[in-house]
Amino acid sequence: MNYIATIGIEIHVEMKTKSKMFSSSANVFGEDTNTKVSPVDMGFPGALPIVNEEAVRNAIRVSHALHMKIDQEIWFDRKNYFYSDLPKGYQITQQRRPIGSNGYLDIEIDGEIHHIRIERLHMEEDTCKQLHLSDCSLLDYNRAGTPLIEIVSCPDMHTGEEASRYVDAIRSIVIYSDVSDGKMEEGSLRCDVNVSIRPENSDVLGTKVEIKNLNSTSNVEKAINYEIKRQTAILESKGVVEQETRRYDETRRETMLMRKKTDAVDYKYFTEPNIPPIKISDEFVHDAISTTPELAESKIARYRKLGLSLQEALQMVQDRNLTLYFDECLKYDDDAKALWNFLLVEVMAYLNKRGQKSEDFHLNPKLLTSLLKIIARKEISYAQGRKVFEAMCEKEEEPSIIIERLGLKQNSNEDELKALCLEVLNENPQSVNDFKAGKDRALGFLIGQAMKKSKGKANAQMVSSILSELLKTWGNQ
Repeated sequence: MNYIATIGIEIHVEMKTKSKMFSSSANVFGEDTNTKVSPVDMGFPGALPIVNEEAVRNAIRVSHALHMKIDQEIWFDRKNYFYSDLPKGYQITQQRRPIGSNGYLDIEIDGEIHHIRIERLHMEEDTCKQLHLSDCSLLDYNRAGTPLIEIVSCPDMHTGEEASRYVDAIRSIVIYSDVSDGKMEEGSLRCDVNVSIRPENSDVLGTKVEIKNLNSTSNVEKAINYEIKRQTAILESKGVVEQETRRYDETRRETMLMRKKTDAVDYKYFTEPNIPPIKISDEFVHDAISTTPELAESKIARYRKLGLSLQEALQMVQDRNLTLYFDECLKYDDDAKALWNFLLVEVMAYLNKRGQKSEDFHLNPKLLTSLLKIIARKEISYAQGRKVFEAMCEKEEEPSIIIERLGLKQNSNEDELKALCLEVLNENPQSVNDFKAGKDRALGFLIGQAMKKSKGKANAQMVSSILSELLKTWGNQ
């Protein structure tokens, strides 16, 4: 029997605001434990929450990007289920009135558009970080109160690949809108996936199984594919799929039981009494949307107009820092193809060799484009340009100064190069005869002799072209 999988995803996104959702504590990652907290974060009596304005702005930006209806009256609810990882024992969230609702996202797979509805986007606070040992649990409250948006899809996906592409598209939106760094390995973006299967001739959904805290798009796809196989095997053996919460074990490449679910949890929601409803103006919503940085989809369309292929444009937008640098360079040089090639090949090779990332690259874009223009004019070779580039990274100087200091300037004077080539041909008659006898290596030898005679300063491409032309008629004079 064939089965159809039904998949829904909840994505938690940590926003990179300066302060937390309801307090003035710094919102930073990697600081010493329990150093970025305040009385509000710790739930001290009389400490009242204040809504982070930038977090609201960010939520509006993502809601708009996902084609959602935006609620201009903000309500918060108290999730009064006991939270051991929040000092006050409850979470402030948006249950009844999310800021964004009824949206969608279109993704493309193999040329086909998949339309995925999105039920809601709401704001809430993150919990603290827990470290469970054999005899105790350690709590780091630095993360408690970090601003979150939760994006809840409708159960419109049916394969692991589709779900992975959906998560990747959401991640791109929150990164390019500058709402989050989207670093799944650091927990900035986390996924909970719900998977059920049913016979293809049935409209009744199967029992839902939740997979918690998936930390990469690759693991989203792998976990779902495994879970579909697991549930299929149970049904084919006449078993019953139980409602469970599971996790994905990367080492074993399978989902593992965390706990069984028998009844729905009563979270005892009620309106948060310490935060009155907040009305946001049309101007605030418009400003939030109009100041949203350019998203990856728009950049791809713009880059294609500049001459990049779809694949090249897609490759560029994989790294936001490199993309921003690329855009700065385009202000000084519109040769997008040459610039793309140098960034993706030479710049990334330079960084990889030093164990650095794109955010570590700070060479002035104007200097880099000046170098590329010099290479384009064939004043130096590409190989020489690589040397100049590395020297520029060590000390930011105009490329012309470095070229002069290193003695790299090419001779591209056609008359002088032709005279040089004539000398080489006259001095190497045997190589000329070898070439005419069909030995193609002879041309390489002659080019090498010309470069040696010019002490490496001749334009190698021009030398090759001139020698090829001269050899066509050599000896026929």
